[in-house]
Amino acid sequence: MKAHVSTTINQEPVEFLCDPAETLLKVLRDNLGMTGTKEGCGSGDCGACSVMLDGELVCACLVLGVEAEGARIETVEGVASADHLHVIQEKFLEHAALQCGICTPGLIVATKALLAENPNPTEADARYYLAGNLCRCTGYDKIIKAVMDAAETMRQGEAHE
Repeated sequence: MKAHVSTTINQEPVEFLCDPAETLLKVLRDNLGMTGTKEGCGSGDCGACSVMLDGELVCACLVLGVEAEGARIETVEGVASADHLHVIQEKFLEHAALQCGICTPGLIVATKALLAENPNPTEADARYYLAGNLCRCTGYDKIIKAVMDAAETMRQGEAHE
């Protein structure tokens, strides 16, 4: 029997039906067509499916869709506005901090969470915070440079938030 879930995703009210055993990742991608959130491992080890759930960074592959009832969810689709990229996305592009793109949405969401929590991270802070997000292509240096540049730009008020 399917469960009815009412939630908020990227500041929009959303209702959906899902099997009680379906993950939030499956619901987002297959039921709601929000394919920005990626499945990398399905076991919470890679961070590709990172989303914000009631202000907490979580792996959507480890959360059941029914747990979204009444929750506030933020996905990578909600990072940019309709007319421009968020500064974090701009800096990832500027620093070529992406290649195949599987990890990028999770890293963008995790970076946004980091900078909301700590607007002035050290490089060590950024590396520690993003340690749950695995990238098989870039080698991380470009990612960390993008994060640090985004943090500086956001602190200076130049950001498109």
